[in-house]
Amino acid sequence: MIIVIDYDMGNVGSVLNMLKKTGAEARLSRGPEDILEADKLILPGVGAFDEGMNNLARLGYLPVLTHCVLEEKRPILGICLGMQLFMRRSEEGALPGLGWIEGDNVRFRFDSDNARLTIPHMGWNEVSPHPGSWFFEATGQEERFYFVHSYHALCDDPANVLATTRYGYDFTSAVIKENIVGTQFHPEKSHRFGMAFLSRFAAWDGCKG
Repeated sequence: MIIVIDYDMGNVGSVLNMLKKTGAEARLSRGPEDILEADKLILPGVGAFDEGMNNLARLGYLPVLTHCVLEEKRPILGICLGMQLFMRRSEEGALPGLGWIEGDNVRFRFDSDNARLTIPHMGWNEVSPHPGSWFFEATGQEERFYFVHSYHALCDDPANVLATTRYGYDFTSAVIKENIVGTQFHPEKSHRFGMAFLSRFAAWDGCKG
């Protein structure tokens, strides 16, 4: 069973619908107790970093998430804001993040050659997976996913970078560490590429990168 964590940060319904299209067994969480029933977890999210952390704390999710993800090593996927919450902090807010992946979130900063680029980065863009990545097609060709964001992750350890995307410069568009994986893009809005990505997550054992 995949539990999609509902912490009042939007887009949980579209994630659930796409999972059901893949044939995965999934449902929304009604509260922290549901996390204990999950084989896998998805933390989606649209909105501000501090609001996301406040909502996880207010709704009582933090202790059970820490237990299930860090101690029991249950696989978890963070989407957009959900991925950013995996990091230590964000330039967008003042609160600390979950700190599960060593790194920070920073706002896009463009040099004069790319000053025409708008923020947020919005729309379809190509994702370049690192060689051997299990979460993407094995053809070696770039896949296209849908993005909406103004901040992106900077990982301390390059081994935690699962894929990159170019928008003015190459930024981290997917991360991985043991049983934790995250995407800056929205697989639930990315049609066949997104469905394939979520299908792989549903089949993931938490070990392969």
